[in-house]
Amino acid sequence: MDKQKTYYFIGIKGSGMSSLALILHDQGYEVAGSDIDQYTFTQKPLTDVGISIYPFDAQNIKPEMVVIRGNAFDDNQVEVAAAMALGDAIELISYPDLVQSLITQYTSVGVAGAHGKTSTTGLLAHVLSGIAPTSYLIGDGTGKGVPDARFFAFEADEYRRHFQDYTPDYAIMTNIDFDHPDYYQDIDDVFDAFNDFGKNVQKAIFAWGDDLKLREIQVNVPVYYYGLNAEDDFIAQNIKRSTNGSSFDAYYHETFLGNFQVPLFGQHGILNSLAVIAMAYVEEIDLDLLRKELLSFKGVKRRFTEKTVGDVTIIDDYAHHPSEIKATLDAARQKFPDRELVAVFQPHTFSRTIAYLDEFAESLDLADRVYLTEIFASARETKGDISSADLGAKMTKFGGIISPENVAQLMQHDQNPVVVFMGAGDVQQTEFSYEKILANVTTNLQ
Repeated sequence: MDKQKTYYFIGIKGSGMSSLALILHDQGYEVAGSDIDQYTFTQKPLTDVGISIYPFDAQNIKPEMVVIRGNAFDDNQVEVAAAMALGDAIELISYPDLVQSLITQYTSVGVAGAHGKTSTTGLLAHVLSGIAPTSYLIGDGTGKGVPDARFFAFEADEYRRHFQDYTPDYAIMTNIDFDHPDYYQDIDDVFDAFNDFGKNVQKAIFAWGDDLKLREIQVNVPVYYYGLNAEDDFIAQNIKRSTNGSSFDAYYHETFLGNFQVPLFGQHGILNSLAVIAMAYVEEIDLDLLRKELLSFKGVKRRFTEKTVGDVTIIDDYAHHPSEIKATLDAARQKFPDRELVAVFQPHTFSRTIAYLDEFAESLDLADRVYLTEIFASARETKGDISSADLGAKMTKFGGIISPENVAQLMQHDQNPVVVFMGAGDVQQTEFSYEKILANVTTNLQ
């Protein structure tokens, strides 16, 4: 890598791309990039450190650049086409290729899974950073490049098999589930992608023991299963859940590793913590240091992110799959057991909504009341033969279709509800409109 060149990211606001741009910036490289004008939650860290973000334009591409191509863009995208037209006069590389170049420099841990990989990567990065110098790439747009780092914790994205050529020392696999129906054919297709990724892992894999597909992986390194059952290798027992978090005893077979407390909610918080403990134990990291670091974890962006406006608690979460919705609502029930739980969900892509229509209805009905926004389309899928009203008709707790313009209907609920906004699109626009109404009401009452 050449510090005399500018590293230009096409699609720099993407959650992985923004993280990677921050890593290179921390390491002293000149970084810039382009993206849509619409505000996203990933752009503030970029602008805070002075990274320039431009609208897409072929004129942005210069021969002296190293151009990093975001995963979402095909050859016809205006800047990709401009870079390709320059031929050998420019270095054009993919996001996965640049990540792989970082993987080889450190003791690396890749976190893969249909669900939970961002939360687990964030937890892993936090813990390792408190123990030794650690660089990390998290899928919430957070990235950090540390000089002379020992570890590199990163999110390994399965979409379009982007993780297939990564060669980390360790991998954590949280689950295998059928998602991204616009690309994968079925669950077996997803399994093949994870199995191929697993064959490139160098030292060990830590996999959730309850996942039947993960039990089938055939790889070249030891696979340690973590979970709550006797047949697992790393086991959490004596679990206690409270409104302050969770605690459990961890075992490696018959060996007691200690009691661990985490400020996390829901069973997935316990499992994610156990995966990190398992990796640390095999890597011979001091578990007393790890125990201390677990206590101070504050979470990652858009994963059960809380704020309070007046007497209303608002939770913002990236959940966009039925399994993720169940996990998020489970966590909310644990932390707020006696309060009305209102879900506001934005379905993400037509193909996913069709594929999981009944499962979405079942998971959302775990809330006391549910509102839906219209389906969020993607650049690859702008329309489909389904609507949010079709999903609402499948539910028993459905309250109606909501938008930034009619969000005031949420005011009809109890005085202190917990309102959970979920989705991978722009559901935050509706959330912010609701917060403004609440703030005005609170001000008028004072």
